[in-house]
Amino acid sequence: MTSAKIKPLEENLRTVIRGKEGPIRLLLTGLLARGHVLVEDLPGMGKTTLAKALALSIDCEFRRIQFTPDLLPGDVLGVSIFHPERHAFEFRPGPVFTNVLLADEINRTNPRTQSCLLEAMNESQATVDGTTRPLPAPFFVIATQNPVERAGTYPLPDSQLDRFLLSFEMGYPDREMTKALLKDQAHGHPLDRTRPALTGPELLALQGEARAVALGDAVVEYAIRLAEASRKHPAVAIGASPRGALHLTRAAQAHAFLLGRAHTIPDDVKAVASAVLAHRMILRDRGATGQAREAVEDLLRETEIPI
Repeated sequence: MTSAKIKPLEENLRTVIRGKEGPIRLLLTGLLARGHVLVEDLPGMGKTTLAKALALSIDCEFRRIQFTPDLLPGDVLGVSIFHPERHAFEFRPGPVFTNVLLADEINRTNPRTQSCLLEAMNESQATVDGTTRPLPAPFFVIATQNPVERAGTYPLPDSQLDRFLLSFEMGYPDREMTKALLKDQAHGHPLDRTRPALTGPELLALQGEARAVALGDAVVEYAIRLAEASRKHPAVAIGASPRGALHLTRAAQAHAFLLGRAHTIPDDVKAVASAVLAHRMILRDRGATGQAREAVEDLLRETEIPI
């Protein structure tokens, strides 16, 4: 059962993205937890559409950056322009100064430009020419990337992956959902009919309520056990950091709030564990696609749940 306060937003997303209850719930979990989300999947799976649907469902500013190899940090953060007549520099903010930022195909740009998002994602601020400026609130990044294609891409550094609260895949819809999708778009796109379900201030209030969800000792202990176990898995070279355990508990709080509960339970940790831990674990065989999620499933089976 979804919390009544967030249900209109969820309904908007379900109308646009058919048959994707899991990704929709994870996206909303990231939003409520004040984290950022990385969506990895093949082209045409609805990654960008999901991001646009969320942006249209919140009455606040949305910007999109199409990441390309020639993109520069100034194209993201903004630049200072000198005006000779005023003998002064004027700062022109880049697209990062927004509420919802879609970083489309983030792995297609160079590491220097990728790294300029680190401060924004971690501290909700951006430093340009030695001046630090706060970003608007709320501030939420949805990044997309194709995990299979390698030509013309730059793998995200581990330090940047660690800044994403959640990472998940969209997956193929089943036959019935595919049929519904085709019918939905026969005479237009559902995005054209999407209207705001929340305002920016209302979202900030919901984020505050999600952070206030009670975090029991058993849940904290379970998150710690999973993080510690990830460092001992035979397929993992470097497991989850303390930030990984922190993100587990924050995502668990948001997941509980999303389901209308005022307290967390170990099942909330289980529900978000793969999306929180898999992308931040460094495998011994970095080319083993999907092995990180398999490792998390091992952890969930083998780690005892505290009583």
